[in-house]
Amino acid sequence: APALAYGAAAGAALGGGLLLGPYAAHAQAGASTSYHQPSAASELSSSALGGGSAALAAVSAADAQAGGERTAPWPVFTKAEVAEHASKETRIWVTYKEAVYDITEFVDGHPGGSRILLAAGKSIDAFWNLYRQHVNTRAPMEMLQAMQIGVLDPKDFAAADIDLSDPFANDPKPSPALLLHSSKPLQAEPPAELITDAWITPNDLFFVRGHHPIPDIDAATYTITIKGRGIQNQTFTLEELKSKFPKHEVVTTLQCGGNNRAEFNRVRKTMGIPWGCGAMSTAKWSGARLSDVLVACGLTDEADAENKGVEHVHFDGAESMSASIPMTKAISRSGEVLLAYEMNDKPIPRAHGYPVRAIVPGSVGVRNVKWVTHVVTSNEEAQGPWQRGIAYKGFAPGVVNFENIDKSAIEKVPSVQEQPVMSAITAPRPSEIIEGETVDVKGYAWSGGGRGIVRVDVSADGGQSWRTATLREGSEQKLHKAWAWTFFEAELPVPAGIKSGEQMKIMAKATDSAYNTQAFFFFFFFLQFRIS
Repeated sequence: APALAYGAAAGAALGGGLLLGPYAAHAQAGASTSYHQPSAASELSSSALGGGSAALAAVSAADAQAGGERTAPWPVFTKAEVAEHASKETRIWVTYKEAVYDITEFVDGHPGGSRILLAAGKSIDAFWNLYRQHVNTRAPMEMLQAMQIGVLDPKDFAAADIDLSDPFANDPKPSPALLLHSSKPLQAEPPAELITDAWITPNDLFFVRGHHPIPDIDAATYTITIKGRGIQNQTFTLEELKSKFPKHEVVTTLQCGGNNRAEFNRVRKTMGIPWGCGAMSTAKWSGARLSDVLVACGLTDEADAENKGVEHVHFDGAESMSASIPMTKAISRSGEVLLAYEMNDKPIPRAHGYPVRAIVPGSVGVRNVKWVTHVVTSNEEAQGPWQRGIAYKGFAPGVVNFENIDKSAIEKVPSVQEQPVMSAITAPRPSEIIEGETVDVKGYAWSGGGRGIVRVDVSADGGQSWRTATLREGSEQKLHKAWAWTFFEAELPVPAGIKSGEQMKIMAKATDSAYNTQAFFFFFFFLQFRIS
């Protein structure tokens, strides 16, 4: 029976997944390509079949049984037609490169389980580019080839003309594996099912939070200027940033301030993008320490900064966005703030800040400004809505609008820097059917400021009783510099008295190294299931 979902959580995130992939190395380039002698069944014309996937699948199977190869043209389908086949009721189709496959009968036997349905009605190319285990042997390709039912319309591969009047026309296209909230500007997150498959998020699955069109910057002409109070103004090229300062690496999790907003919306409608639990990702970032760059410009340490009246450091991005962090974080070597130029050992992708972005471990995502062109030392915070507006400040529960609140009162509220401890459940998902006497629970937890996770408690009876989960990847981090999330898992018994068709409520709460624990209700993530 289908599950029902409710809940609220202060965060979310990502990982990899096992999905149906490129089982066929297609020789055919289009519908007119010829093959060897077909069986009698495949002599049926595509028009006679009427595009019916069952009949086409039968033709493919008949050809396979006859030991021949197809010579008749493949039926041609558009991407829109493929998209109409995304469930067992309509049959499940996927595409790989130019071919179309009906995988309906294969779904239940897929080694990766139901997550294969993430590609239903869509292309599997992006998933297989991420998870290369599908192309390491011939068996997957041979299996998929037997399920081919047609080819994609060549028009779907035609390069689209760029609309020069559209400022977003040149934005890079997100991976089809991401859930798209908006394309203008680009806002996308990975599905929850993939989040805890990989502790370090693949670049293609990293969430994207855009504010404006994505800059297209030429690294050869790029410069970054360091200026402001108490320092010697200097400008560096990308190559100078790489050659003049030691390369430092840090693994850190970035979380959007609106992460998991969709769950809060179940309690009370909020403003902003309805993020699921995927507006949070983890990567290994490499670049120059900001503290080293500031020293080179004459700001030697925290005492020097205080003497010169420097209290904040601004990051100005090429997309006309500005945000700032406290001077104490920026100048601290242990704070590990970077002017990063690599993401997971590769140049940072355009959508994530190429060629240089700020990385501020332990701080809210908006402080990690992309496409940084200027770093400014100052005695005050950055201007603008991303620093001084209501979007990144915390208010009392009773404040539901700002109609009668004076602007000066809003400005007195501190801007978010470090975020509170949080956790999220990534498995099971609301659509799953729970069978047996136990349920396996997986998820992740994180706390701002580098505070490590010391415990995650989980409950299968709505918080009446709790069990301590086992901490997995990320638990080995130093408790005072745990910049990245920690994965957890637990096996919970189905509560006594639960009968088939009834619901159970699963909850999680995390505790960090300062013994901050998620507050009741608003920072629990819970799901309700029916037991099969």
